[in-house]
Amino acid sequence: MEKPSIGGQAVIEGVMMRNNEKYATAVRTSDQKIVLDKREYVSLTKRYKILGLPLIRGGVAFLESMVIGMKILTFSAEFFEVEGEEQAPSKFEKFLEAKFGDRMNDIVIAISMVLALALSIGLFFIVPAFLSQIMGRFLPEGRWMNLMDGIIRILILIGYVYLISRMKDIQRVFEYHGAEHKTINCYESGDEVTIENVMKHSRFHKRCGTNFIFIIVTVSIVVLTIINVQTFWLRIGVRLLALPLIAGISYELLKIFGKFDNGLINIFASPGMALQRITTREPDESQVEIAITAFLNVLVEDTWKDEPIDESA
Repeated sequence: MEKPSIGGQAVIEGVMMRNNEKYATAVRTSDQKIVLDKREYVSLTKRYKILGLPLIRGGVAFLESMVIGMKILTFSAEFFEVEGEEQAPSKFEKFLEAKFGDRMNDIVIAISMVLALALSIGLFFIVPAFLSQIMGRFLPEGRWMNLMDGIIRILILIGYVYLISRMKDIQRVFEYHGAEHKTINCYESGDEVTIENVMKHSRFHKRCGTNFIFIIVTVSIVVLTIINVQTFWLRIGVRLLALPLIAGISYELLKIFGKFDNGLINIFASPGMALQRITTREPDESQVEIAITAFLNVLVEDTWKDEPIDESA
């Protein structure tokens, strides 16, 4: 029987693991307890067949990952807010609570998603298009402008990742990211998932979201170079319309990278794997314990609950 494909994400002082329709988040508190939050989620790609078709499912999976990611980040952040000094809610928070009541968290997550998408599109698509338009005056006519656009996009991505990696809090998140990868690699290798075994495995993984982002950037260069629109505002419009196609192609490539292990695949996956040298760091045993806790709780069905629980470390 084929092993289920486990994915995950690092959060503030914790790790989320996902197995098909289940995901579990484990967070270590300042008093060294492990808090578990276990949920169920059936993907839209399984609920609606058309959304599960190749090239379509990639964009859906990307948006669903963002939604789940925002929820688990909110969970971990709110938990640590409780531990610190309590702050009075802002006027905006009071307005949202009065307007939406129990749905306030969902509204905040939706707003955060829109802002995150707008920032990502602006930083990785509009800014490169603007800069390449300026530099295009010094380049031969044709597809060179799109190639320059892509190079700028890659440089922005690497620069952005490097800059945030200098922040102490982000370095901790990247350590948990490494713990997540080590745990999944240990499981997929067939080794027993223990702290000792997990620590021996690589902190890099070919299905990582870092790889996905790098593939998106690379695929966008190819797709937008083929389309080859020169007018600035038309270029922006084409980029926005092409995003679902770019995400779809990138998702299919990511699945191929994760499924096969040969020289050619490894060459294509190598830029994203190299970027993981920044987005992951070597974890300690306590961080690996958190990753294992989340991992085990998406495999053990008889302990399944829909409410958060506390466990001693």
